[in-house]
Amino acid sequence: MAWENIEIMYTVLVFLWVVYIWESYLGARQRVKYETVKEVPHELKEVLDHETFEKARLYQYDKSKFGFWSGLYSQLETTVILLCGALPIVWHASGILLTKVGLGEEYEILQSIVFMFLCMMWSTITGLPWSLYGTFVIEERHGFNKMTLGFFFKDTAKKLLVTCLIAFPVTALLIYIIQIGGDYFFIYCWVFTFVVSLILVTVYADYIAPLFDKFTPLPDGELRTKIEELAASIEFPLYKLFVVEGSKRSSHSNAYFYGFFKNKRIVLFDTLLEDYAPGNKKEGEAPETATPADGSGGEGDENKAEAESKTEEKKEGSTEEKKERKTGCNNEEVLAVLSHELGHWKLNHVLKNLVIGQVNTFLLFMVFAFLINRKELFTGFGFDTQPTLIGLLIIFQFIFSPYNELLSFFMTVLSRRYEFQADAFAKSLRRAEPLKSALVKLNKDNLSFPVTDWLYSMWHYSHPPLIERMRALDKTE
Repeated sequence: MAWENIEIMYTVLVFLWVVYIWESYLGARQRVKYETVKEVPHELKEVLDHETFEKARLYQYDKSKFGFWSGLYSQLETTVILLCGALPIVWHASGILLTKVGLGEEYEILQSIVFMFLCMMWSTITGLPWSLYGTFVIEERHGFNKMTLGFFFKDTAKKLLVTCLIAFPVTALLIYIIQIGGDYFFIYCWVFTFVVSLILVTVYADYIAPLFDKFTPLPDGELRTKIEELAASIEFPLYKLFVVEGSKRSSHSNAYFYGFFKNKRIVLFDTLLEDYAPGNKKEGEAPETATPADGSGGEGDENKAEAESKTEEKKEGSTEEKKERKTGCNNEEVLAVLSHELGHWKLNHVLKNLVIGQVNTFLLFMVFAFLINRKELFTGFGFDTQPTLIGLLIIFQFIFSPYNELLSFFMTVLSRRYEFQADAFAKSLRRAEPLKSALVKLNKDNLSFPVTDWLYSMWHYSHPPLIERMRALDKTE
């Protein structure tokens, strides 16, 4: 193997380590904030209590330390895999497995699928301890994890199965297109991946996501009526409105919309809604539907009377206790959050990102077409053949890594700009105050730390920090 060929892999490794050191430096800068900033910023003193601020500080500090160690492991694992020639070893093993069933090297697509499966199993097994620790230690310690161990493993197995069912046929077709596409195969690849991405957006939301979480229509009532009125006021083509039971796995909250053309859906996490959030229900509190419809008495009435007595006692508790118990947003705050989200649609942020993504994908496939036949790329990573899947892996994951890192930064900058614009759109709908209130509540509920290092924030935060958003919303036009 020529030295210049080996040098390609070492150049990639050097860059990966430079990026890792840079990321570690940024993480260390932010950890300094977690360690030293122990007082609520003056801008938030009236809306953020010290106890919640301290909880957020400790939670984010734990996550940051965990991220450092998991990142170091991942970096060392990648380095060992490349230096030890693990990729060609696994590729060779995939070929051996095929020969066991009477298939030879001419079945490259099948060998590629076996290779993918072996890599996915390795990634799942080695990542399992980190995922378990993150879920059942970090998230559990800070009150976010809602999963049992059985639910976790069932969820993991389901995700692996769904990933295989999607990734294997898509990859097989992509390899086939590259093999038969001729000189302009990159155009066909781009069209294929674009169509697949559009299909997956619809299929995932309607058929795959419900495999993992329960989606139910938002019941008729004040909130649903106001959301429909909001959508109509800006001509958003709302087709369906769902609440997703995200609380069964985590108490983090979110909201989003999806769909094409006139078939838009809005999805609200139950943890976002004050009336749905499980944490707002008193321990032992029975739902209203538990009351017998026929009004039958006896022992049930005694239990009911006792429960009502306890409820009245709790109602007499302090307002402060109620505030501490409440999570999620009230109706006006939910509407403000949705005004922000719909602002992304109204201002064409989604369409702009789609165009940027597709232009980027086309350019990457075009460069890939230029590089795929360079034998030194394969020999530099220890391969004596030129399998199409390996070419995709080497070029897209390793050779393009400097470009991808730079693109990621610019997309983060663009995303922050979009977030400010969406906030301004919500403000134009006269929802600045409830949006500010909602942002504070979501910060509290998710234990987001409002103090950030400027360099870490600039590089990583696709959403501006809370204080910056509050200042922008406070500005008078």
